[in-house]
Amino acid sequence: MPRVGTLRLKTSLTMSSHNPISLAQNSAPVFAALGDSTRLLLVSRLSDGQHHSISQLASGMQLSRQGVTKHLRVLEEAGVVVSERKGRETRFTFAAGAFDSLQTYLEHVSLQWDQALGRLREFVEESPH
Repeated sequence: MPRVGTLRLKTSLTMSSHNPISLAQNSAPVFAALGDSTRLLLVSRLSDGQHHSISQLASGMQLSRQGVTKHLRVLEEAGVVVSERKGRETRFTFAAGAFDSLQTYLEHVSLQWDQALGRLREFVEESPH
C-alpha cells in the first residue's frame, strides 16, 4: 500500500496550485446565474457572439421585456453577459471568458475524482481476495 500514500502526496501537491475554496467562490455566482431555465435560454441566444437588444431576446418568450431585463442583470452581475448602451437601447452579448472559472473548477473536481478512483482501484487490486 505505499503507492496509495504516494498518490495522496501527489494529490495534495496538484491541488495546491488551485485553492479549492477560491475556485468554488469564483464559480458559485456563475453556477447560480445559470441555474434558471430562462437564463440558460438567454445564454443560448447570446452564444452566437452578436449583440442583441432586449426586444430581440424577449421575442418568442412568455416574459415581458422587464422580466427578461431582470434575468439579464443577474447574468451580467455573474459576468456571463456584458451590456452596452447605444442611444436609448441596451444591447447584450455573451462575455468572452465567462466560463473560464467554471472550466477551471470542473477540471479541478474531475481531477479529484480521477485521483480518488485511482486510489480505490489500487486498494482493490492490492487487497487480498
